[in-house]
Amino acid sequence: MEKMMNILKPKPNPQQLMRDWQRRLRQECRNIERQIRDIQREEKNVQKAIKEAAKRNDMGSAKALAKELVRSRQTVNRLYENKAQLNSISMHLGESVAIARTVGHLSKSAEVMKLVNNLMKAPQMAVTMQEFSKEMTKAGVIEEMVNDAVDNALDSEDIEEETEEEIDKVLTAIAGETTAQLPEAIRKEKLKQPAQSVEDAEENVDDEEELEEIRARLARVRS
Repeated sequence: MEKMMNILKPKPNPQQLMRDWQRRLRQECRNIERQIRDIQREEKNVQKAIKEAAKRNDMGSAKALAKELVRSRQTVNRLYENKAQLNSISMHLGESVAIARTVGHLSKSAEVMKLVNNLMKAPQMAVTMQEFSKEMTKAGVIEEMVNDAVDNALDSEDIEEETEEEIDKVLTAIAGETTAQLPEAIRKEKLKQPAQSVEDAEENVDDEEELEEIRARLARVRS
């Protein structure tokens, strides 16, 4: 019975498909914008924590936090790229529908297929773009994707490697002269390894807990 209902159910015309896809693409763009705002809001807390760590000469924590900040900024850059590609898909779909008004059906778009394929490699977009891919393949807008590309997208985030130079730049920009000699300070700190009092040890435990809490918050808004 359900199969019969699906057969009798009228298929959406190209304009209806396009409006639905574009509406969902706009929603994805708004989700990205919200995620970027959340990350940038959390980055302010990280910057404050870096300054506080530098003031107490806790260069190890300052550098660890700077590394998290570099990763967050890389994530934001990737999110902006994802948003730009979503907007490009929407624009190309509009062009496809304009052509469909003349020929009576949606034609394949190599550019849309390329953009969808790129976004399927982005961890935050992989599942959503799989759904779009199936629908657009069924509608004849793109060809069926190679499954390997999807699997690889879900298995790896392909995080860019943070360089020491980038981290040091962040430290210098945020903490100024306090961290200008950071690499040397860290080396000296590792070599000296002074004995700790009970009070110092307890304070370090508190600092470590705060550092882990900040990392956890950043990880949540980046995911």
